[in-house]
Amino acid sequence: MEKRTRGGKASGTLVAPVVPQSPTGSRRERRPSMFEKEAYTQILKERLRESSHDVLYVEPPFDDSIAEISKEWKSSMAKFRFANTYRMEPQKKFQAHSVETKVQQILTENLKDVKYDDTLFSHLSLELADLILSAVKDFGYQRYKLIIKVLFIQKTGQAINVASRWIWDVAWDSWVAAKHETETYVALALVFALYCE
Repeated sequence: MEKRTRGGKASGTLVAPVVPQSPTGSRRERRPSMFEKEAYTQILKERLRESSHDVLYVEPPFDDSIAEISKEWKSSMAKFRFANTYRMEPQKKFQAHSVETKVQQILTENLKDVKYDDTLFSHLSLELADLILSAVKDFGYQRYKLIIKVLFIQKTGQAINVASRWIWDVAWDSWVAAKHETETYVALALVFALYCE
């Protein structure tokens, strides 16, 4: 190559082409491909550089047996998918009266000798909701979403209104309320059954 001077005329001296260099001054090397067997661990080290893990050696997944293991693992973790039944109504409609008697029985059995306590009722409401949910599931209402609310209200001479709003199908969806009352508190259990088509 010829070196040009200020006036644009070429002089007789040859100059090597300028190669862009990295800020450290050395030539930039080509990054290895992830498909090269030897470079696989190096790529993992680069990706985990700022991590606290240190990659000693990772066997690259070039073997067919690893692909088979991953297929088995994915199939075991997959959710069950059922065929569409095209049913617009439940096989067994939600029976509010039978559920109400069962919920009332659960409340009276579990709260007969319990006094009002804030810390106790925060855990007891969750336990009662789980008991009620499992009891209602035992009735075998298929394709119903069940929502259980358990409220404890201390009696201090106040009035209280509990309201819930839902958008639902009047023909198939329903709800149940059961109440257990003592001298110090009122326990209210609400069960909402929503049919999913």
